[in-house]
Amino acid sequence: MYAVIRTGAKQYRVQPGDKIAVELLKGENGSEIALDDVLLVADGDKVLVGKPTVAGARVTAEVIEADKQAAKVIAFKFRRREGYHRKRGIRARHTILKIKEIVVP
Repeated sequence: MYAVIRTGAKQYRVQPGDKIAVELLKGENGSEIALDDVLLVADGDKVLVGKPTVAGARVTAEVIEADKQAAKVIAFKFRRREGYHRKRGIRARHTILKIKEIVVP
C-alpha cells in the first residue's frame, strides 16, 4: 500500500516505514503528525484518486528530527567589469518524518 501526499507545496510518494525529509512542520521530536492532504491511495489493484484529495484519508507520521538538513544554497550576483558582486546563502530547515500508517475510509 502506498499514498501520494502533499506538504510544503511538494508531493511525496510514501508507504509505511518510509523516512522522508519535508519542509519544516510544527511538532516536537517524537510526536505524531497527521497529514490530511492525501492525493492518491493505492492498495494492490485498488486505486483511489482524489478530486483534489481523497476524502477521509490521512497519513500518520512520527517526527524524528527537525533541523537544518540540506546543504547551503548560494545566491551569487556578478556584473563583469563593474566591480559588483553579492553573495548570500541560506540553509532551509527540514523535518524528517517516519511514516507510520495510511488510513483509508
